[in-house]
Amino acid sequence: MSVRMAEGVSAQVPADDFQALEEKVYRTIELYKSAREARAAAERDAQRLRQQLEEREEELDGLRREMVRLRKEREEIRGRVEKMLGQIESISEEQAVS
Repeated sequence: MSVRMAEGVSAQVPADDFQALEEKVYRTIELYKSAREARAAAERDAQRLRQQLEEREEELDGLRREMVRLRKEREEIRGRVEKMLGQIESISEEQAVS
């Protein structure tokens, strides 16, 4: 803006109006700064939550693998117990026959 235009604008705009406009501009600047800080905080929170989610997903995957392993182990033990019970039953039957 040239100096002449600035002088012309100042002559047209009363000081009170200019002061009100100036206050609005400063308020707008402060609102912008606040919004920018809030956005940065939200982005940090989002990143932290993404990291936590990733950690929970890894933990969940580990727990699923452990659950599968424990189920297989349980089935194996069940089979072994059934085999022992079968042997005990056959021994009982042999003793009953004799």
